[in-house]
Amino acid sequence: MLEEKRKKAFQGGGEERIKKQHEKGKLTARERIEKLLDPGTFMEIGMFAQSRATEFGMDKKRYLGDGVVTGYGTINGRLVFVYAQDFTVLGGSLGETHAEKICRIMDLAMENGAPVIGLNDSGGARIQEGVDSLKGYGEIFFRNTIASGVIPQISVIMGPCAGGAVYSPAIMDFVIMVDKTAHMFITGPQVIKAVTGEEIDFESLGGAMVHNQRSGNAHLIARNDEEALNLVKILLSYIPSNNMEDPPEIPANDPPDRMDYSLDTVVPQDPKRAYDVRDVITRVMDKGTFFELHPYFAPNIVIGFARLNGKSVGIVANQPKVLAGALDINASDKAARFVRFCDAFNIPIITFMDVPGYLPGVSQEHGGIIRHGAKLLYAYSEATVPKITVILRKAYGGSYIAMGSKHLRADVVYGWPTAEIAVMGPEGAVNIVFRKEISAAENPEKRRMELVKEYRDKFANPYVAASRLYVDEVIYPHETRPRLIQALNMLENKKEERPMKKHGNIPL
Repeated sequence: MLEEKRKKAFQGGGEERIKKQHEKGKLTARERIEKLLDPGTFMEIGMFAQSRATEFGMDKKRYLGDGVVTGYGTINGRLVFVYAQDFTVLGGSLGETHAEKICRIMDLAMENGAPVIGLNDSGGARIQEGVDSLKGYGEIFFRNTIASGVIPQISVIMGPCAGGAVYSPAIMDFVIMVDKTAHMFITGPQVIKAVTGEEIDFESLGGAMVHNQRSGNAHLIARNDEEALNLVKILLSYIPSNNMEDPPEIPANDPPDRMDYSLDTVVPQDPKRAYDVRDVITRVMDKGTFFELHPYFAPNIVIGFARLNGKSVGIVANQPKVLAGALDINASDKAARFVRFCDAFNIPIITFMDVPGYLPGVSQEHGGIIRHGAKLLYAYSEATVPKITVILRKAYGGSYIAMGSKHLRADVVYGWPTAEIAVMGPEGAVNIVFRKEISAAENPEKRRMELVKEYRDKFANPYVAASRLYVDEVIYPHETRPRLIQALNMLENKKEERPMKKHGNIPL
């Protein structure tokens, strides 16, 4: 009897539906769990759970497990809790029992201080179960919120994810989408056409690249299910199991005192010339450890995890290759949320600054750059983990303050000799401060250029800021790696108290 029931549960929606799942290039829920977890470690919970619904013929459509496989196991020896929606059972739709199983897994994850991983492949709310389906989503959203900042939450979108279903991944910490098979949207193409008259297909509306590049809802894109599950494993290797632990540390195979003299020529002599900040990051961090997140969204700022002498760190860096590294609405949101994640999970933050300012423009102002830019200021100010900033080149105005400056309580600030710390760039400053003098000059352009040179000579260096202790030390670029490692070791036991409060009111 028991063995028969187990076999039935393992069949999900039956061989025909499993075949269709495979034809779409998708693994089944159980196959996904098997590939995600260490071999033989998955312990299932709720295999025999069934829906209680009877309306609309649901009493004849009862499946063991109710369309979601839930349980726990290990990834690289670490405990994780997982749920995988089974599209072969009623399209993976969420009903009352389906939701209860997910909630049980989330409760266990919280009680045991372990990450929760959701593998989403669902047609959305089970219409036949009415308000009970909505209640189920609400219970999941509540748990997502309470778990936020306590345990890591990773969502992998491996099929449809529509309507209310999208909000659980949106609250979770990281979202990975499978290209061509994953879709996320609040309302589908048919509803949009009926309401607004706009015509659009599934991929253009809510495909993996749309959310990785345009909306910013997803952090990573994978070519197939296997790659998506592998990305989860890599991601987990950088982060702790809960907010009371430190991130995993691994033996480094890269000498802590290694100096890379090619860094001395990475930043061009001409301040108007661009370069790729990832060339700095990869040379400074342990070799081969930089794991970029959100690579397609707001590329004017770079974020990701890396290791310094085996220790996990979060990286935030302006990208001069895109929009000259200026901060805009999307870059501010992207960096602020990442800084807050690192702070919640005890991951030190390394900032590489080369920022000319906030991006000017009517669309930016009307879109709320003030409010969005303030999120970054808030995130850095709020963070109490070790914060180390390296000023590579430009550090102008409010954007200098926002990018982990000493004034937002960076613990250590280094400046390269190429650092320029000022209210604004030389040309803009001279045009404002010396406007009358320039217009009155016999040769206005010549006088303007002279004044620009004077301003650059005076402010286009890190020494004025260093004299005020806003920069702790000016270092050669090739010294950056050992200096960061020494500072990180010094800050290992950092403790910083903040006023007691329920929570702050971040400018959302």
